[in-house]
Parts: sequence; C-alpha cells; structure tokens
Amino acid sequence: MLAFTFPGQGSQQPGMGEPWTSHESWELVTEASDACGRNVAALLLEADADELRHTRNSQLSTFVLSMVTLDAVERTGTTFSCAAGHSLGEYSALTATGALAYDGAVRLVAERGEAMQVAADEREGTMAAVLGLDDNLVAEACEATLGDVWVANYNAPGQVVIAGAPDAVAVAGDEAKTAGAKRLMGLPVGGAFHTPFMQPARDRLRKALAEVEIRAPSVPVVANVDARPRSDADEWRMLLAQQLTSPVLWRASLHALADAGVTTFVELGPGKVLTGMTKRTHRGATSMSVGAPAEIDALMEALATEAPSAPAVLGGENLYVTERLIVSPCAGVFTLGAGVDDGQQVSVGDVIGHVAGEEVRSAFAGTVMGIMAVEGERVTARQPVAWLRTAAGT
Repeated sequence: MLAFTFPGQGSQQPGMGEPWTSHESWELVTEASDACGRNVAALLLEADADELRHTRNSQLSTFVLSMVTLDAVERTGTTFSCAAGHSLGEYSALTATGALAYDGAVRLVAERGEAMQVAADEREGTMAAVLGLDDNLVAEACEATLGDVWVANYNAPGQVVIAGAPDAVAVAGDEAKTAGAKRLMGLPVGGAFHTPFMQPARDRLRKALAEVEIRAPSVPVVANVDARPRSDADEWRMLLAQQLTSPVLWRASLHALADAGVTTFVELGPGKVLTGMTKRTHRGATSMSVGAPAEIDALMEALATEAPSAPAVLGGENLYVTERLIVSPCAGVFTLGAGVDDGQQVSVGDVIGHVAGEEVRSAFAGTVMGIMAVEGERVTARQPVAWLRTAAGT
C-alpha cells in the first residue's frame, strides 16, 4: 500500500517553483492566484527567505506547490490508499482526497495563514526542534520551565518540536540539553504554532471552516490531532480547528499508516523533511519524495520495482482482467453524464461525462461498477473517472 504525505510550513525555499514553470501542472498556480486574489507565482519564484518566512506566505506557497506536485504525479496514473499531512499539509491531504475543492482549499489556506500571522504578530513566539531526546523527557523539560512553552510536534524518534515564548523555549531547550538532548535547532517559522498562543487564530478559522463544504475523503486521512484514520466529513471541521492549538502527533500518524498496511510513503511538495522523519520512524519502509518534475521518473521506477506484478487497488477492490478503467482525456473540471450511475450498462463510445468540455467516452462495453471522480472537481489527464466490469477479453 502507498500513502501520500504532504509537508507543512517550514519546508518552503526561495525559487521552489522554478522547476515547474514549464510543466502542465503549473496551471494550478494561476488557478490559485485567481481563487485567493494573490500573486502566488511571485511567491514561488521571486520571494526571498525572509518574505517566505511570514506565515501568510509560507503556508499558501507550500500548499499550492504541493498541489502542483500532486497533479503532476497523478497524471502518471499513480494512485494511493491513505494520506496524511503535517500541520498545513493536512489541508493538502484533504484536497488530494477530494474532501476539499481546490479553489475553496486555496482560500481556506490563505485565511488560515492570515489568521495565524495575526495571532503571531499579537504575541511573539518561536519554535525549536529538540534532537536526540525521548519524547517524555522533552515534555518534562517544558513542564519544568517557568513560562509559556509546550511540545508542539512529536515528529520522529529523537525529534520533538517545542514552541512558546522565545525566552521560555530557550530555557526549556537548556533543560532538554541537561537531560541529554544532542541539539536545539531553531525553525524558520514566525510564531508558536500548535500551542495556546494560536487560540485567536483558531476562533477565526472556525468561522472560515463553517463556510466551506467538506466531503468524505476518497481514502482515509490520518488526523494530526489524534493520529487516527478519518473518513467522516463531519469530523474534519472540528479536527482542523483543534489542530491549531494541539500538538501534531506525526510519529504516531506514521505508525497508524503502517498499521493500516502502508509500506511505501511518498512525500509530495517542497523539501524532504517528512521523508527523513519516515526513515527514522520506519526503517524497513520505502520512503521517497517528489518536489520537482525530474523526480517523478525516479518515483515511477521505484514503484515499478516495489510491486511489478501487483494488481491495482481501487477502493478496497482488486482490479481484475474483466474490469477496465475509463480515464479522463485531459485536465479540467469533471461533469458526470446525464443518467450515468452504478449498475448502468454502457457500450463502446458511450459518453460517461465531460472534462473541460471534452467528452469522456468509454472504450469498453460493460457495467459501471463505480464513479471515481467527484462531480464538479478538477481531474488530471489520464486520471480514472469510472470503472467497468466487462465480459472477459473485451
């Protein structure tokens, strides 16, 4: 089983969009700019490290580039069985699984970044990674410190992030070193995220979440808050709000994915932070990242080597020789054909739906067993939109 994971704030880099400008998936950058009224291309191509460090910029740019990467990988026909995202990356995971529409997710991420920026400006905070110390000892170092400091991320064995007031974080870091930590490393973020300092942002985000449609994800998404795979749409509004003031249980999330049967973890988006965490947590698993077009071929080769004869997995069903996929001829918004539904008999050439005005026709005769694309959602070229059961050999 393969899981897609998505990075959060802190993975951004100046010029990180440059490798993608000539790729077809770059069109998502224009769509994002139109959706939120900001020049996302400038953030991805021209912003320097200081500008990207601002929360309102780092979150939007990281999210959009993760979606560009996802779009490019999905154009190869690669599918996944589970997903998870680190902090901001949870929005990427939900968009990847169809729980959030892309344009709505762009606006929601922009609002989240703005709310967290305002909260950070109102109350100075910082974050730092404590390396080489057990989780419980890091928590004890925070509890022993007079001042506002908490564990914000349980990332991987020997890697825990603390956050709070700068002075308190420094003192807790010294406590952690005394307890045996090898290093305290400051993070390039502009606030104390996943702590009570973000309560004002949480209240503002709740209002934005109330106005966004959230659907059930197509595959389970492991939540940051409790490291449980979630597939119920109604739960996510609460979880996304709660996430702002709760620690990210990333190490436990990786274990939850492994418990679900995941053996291959693919990080999509800027940087390789999550790939490193996965390697530290699951030394026997396959972990790789895609952050540029040149890395897609390496991913395809690795996946082919991993399971050269494995059947495709589709919603818990194996796709056998009597079953066929109908794929999109291009990228664009999918509209289901009138009267098309599960159980319908179709003939060769029948129209299943439309993508960007182009007809999606079946190349096979058979019975519609499932519609895989979401009505009104964007699909990529060659992305499966339906599957059929045919007579053997057709």
